[in-house]
Amino acid sequence: MKAMQVALAAGAVALLASATQASAQNMMGYGQKNRDKAAQPQYIPPLKAQEKVFPLDSTWTAVSLNGKPFAGAERPSFIIDKQYRARGFGGCNTFAATAFPLKEQHLAVGPLALTKRSCDKTVGASEMQFLTALRTSGQWDIVGSQLVIKSQAGELRFDRAL
Repeated sequence: MKAMQVALAAGAVALLASATQASAQNMMGYGQKNRDKAAQPQYIPPLKAQEKVFPLDSTWTAVSLNGKPFAGAERPSFIIDKQYRARGFGGCNTFAATAFPLKEQHLAVGPLALTKRSCDKTVGASEMQFLTALRTSGQWDIVGSQLVIKSQAGELRFDRAL
């Protein structure tokens, strides 16, 4: 009887050992699932274009509006200082305003204060187009050596004044 109990116990131990070994092979240790996977490429967000800084304290002279060059010796010009005050010459009158370079190369120009000189009609019309484009400015960029301001009224191009 004792031999039978010993044989049963030995069989149970052998059965338990094989079951434990089989379950140990099926079980995965902590993180083993991730170790056995093929390496997946890590997500890297696309690089954002380097945001440019608006050139404060630089005087800009207008070259063209919508591809049409400004005529005459008295071309419009402006400057934005470090206190965000814009001032300049429209072709006949001088002007002043508040102008803020914003994120993502946007530009906000506040209401314009103008002198009221009497101007020739063609110069006055050209000045009004320039001031309207400057006042409604949306985005700016430096392209080569030129400042380009895009607005609802068109595209203004400027050269840096000496």
